Amino acid sequence: MHALVVYESMYGNTKQIAEAVAEGLAARMPAEVVEVGSAPTAVGEEVRLLVVGGPTHAFSMSRASTRKSAAEQAEGPLVSSGDGVREWLATLRTSSAGLGSAAFDTRIVKPRMPGSAARAVAKRLRRLGIRAVAPAQSFYVTGTQGPLAEGELERARQWGESLAASFPVPAT
Repeated sequence: MHALVVYESMYGNTKQIAEAVAEGLAARMPAEVVEVGSAPTAVGEEVRLLVVGGPTHAFSMSRASTRKSAAEQAEGPLVSSGDGVREWLATLRTSSAGLGSAAFDTRIVKPRMPGSAARAVAKRLRRLGIRAVAPAQSFYVTGTQGPLAEGELERARQWGESLAASFPVPAT
């Protein structure tokens, strides 16, 4: 049994957070990190914890129009250049009644804006019948393209550890 961390990232900040969360999870269970474009549309029995994250765009999960805007602002290629978490969740299927979930996002620290991709992801996961093991979590960037605010990678790693601690799975 392992954890699957699925992320969407425009400029690489959310990818870094996903990797740090997986590092924290790995203290107690194997954890795999997958960019949303490569994520499976069916999550099987081998996955015990599904962690999903993406950037907050226009108060929620990204959409085709906000990803297009991000691409126009980017100085290079986007990390996630296809469909995002919103579209992936619309196709996601799972057969595991014991599957737990957690959601995270990245968002600008200042000015503080309303809305959260993490809360929207958590809501979609609940609608799919996947129980939440923790409240939605936000991690902060200092500007639209980043970088991550100081201490956020360590905070993400610690959050991953706390998620893993909620499962009685021995370290491998």
